[in-house]
Amino acid sequence: MSPTSVAVLIGGPSAEHDVSLVSGRAIAAALLERGHQVEGWLIGLDGRWWRLPDSALDRQLPPTAYDDPAALGAEGPLPSGRALHQIRAQQPTPIVFIALHGPFGEDGTVQALCESADLVYTGARVAASAIGMDKALFKRITRALGMPVVPWIELSAAEWKQDPAGAQRRIAEFASSLPDPRVVVKPTRLGSSVGISIVHKPGDPEYAGGAVVEALSYGDSVLVEAYLDRARELEMSVLGNSELDLESYGPGEIFPGHEFYDYTAKYSDGVSRTTDRPDVDPALRSQIHDIARGAYLAIGAEGFARVDFLVDKEGTLYLNEINTIPGFTPISLFPVLCATGGYDFGAISEKIVELALARAADRPARTLTRADLP
Repeated sequence: MSPTSVAVLIGGPSAEHDVSLVSGRAIAAALLERGHQVEGWLIGLDGRWWRLPDSALDRQLPPTAYDDPAALGAEGPLPSGRALHQIRAQQPTPIVFIALHGPFGEDGTVQALCESADLVYTGARVAASAIGMDKALFKRITRALGMPVVPWIELSAAEWKQDPAGAQRRIAEFASSLPDPRVVVKPTRLGSSVGISIVHKPGDPEYAGGAVVEALSYGDSVLVEAYLDRARELEMSVLGNSELDLESYGPGEIFPGHEFYDYTAKYSDGVSRTTDRPDVDPALRSQIHDIARGAYLAIGAEGFARVDFLVDKEGTLYLNEINTIPGFTPISLFPVLCATGGYDFGAISEKIVELALARAADRPARTLTRADLP
């Protein structure tokens, strides 16, 4: 790939801010090593933008160093519109590599900002990003298409506020309809296992209520899902802009060090382990590839994504969720699985930029004029 100018967005106003700092700096370093011109843009927890000096992309800096961007020599703070204008005004105009996780970065918000600034950016566009981030919407769509998903109910903050006792009864009734009465409570629109709880006694208001309150602290709705005891956790990497160029790699498997793959189990050294060569029956492997590709296409994903699965003790496969901006941390499976297809870390980072450029090349160049209006 010819040398390209790339603006990498890191941080973001979400609970996954620190994870993005790790992913984004790794991506920036990989692109720099392959000869690309890279600049970093930090989006703070307060939503303000900072243009980072090269030294601030040092991967050895702790996440807390970014709490005071001015001390790192960053230019800012800037409102999003002015920051995007600065990026757009550069010659050549950089490709925006969105390395943000969670709300704002992964839910279509920053994608819409890039669209409004006429910037080429990586990954899924607005609609697919929003659907991928919203676990309830994703489940509704994929279930309607006949894909296997874990049983669930949805609970809004308004419902909880108006009638918490009634909401708890709904959770208890749902749990009693399941083979295993335990349930998982999670924020509808978040990732990295933030805000997730396993409720062992759904009928006990103290247990269920605490889990709901925790999940609602990260958003205005929650999912209550059936708990699959000792389920296998499998992940797939998918690349491409359409059915014509789709690539899928995996599955990989996660072995959580905790009861489930929570934030600490994900990001603390030595707690969990993963493998890119799990023992998976060929028929199951084929089914996982088909569903991963089908789910990716169903929401209109482009560029790249990770698709997650659960397999229960009886061997039944369930589609869990899709992550349209998966992690690029040292323990993230997405780049590891792509390596099985011949992409090292730098090559997969570059491939994602290439896919963004390919999509941009297919956009109509025509500009509307008054004569085009009815």
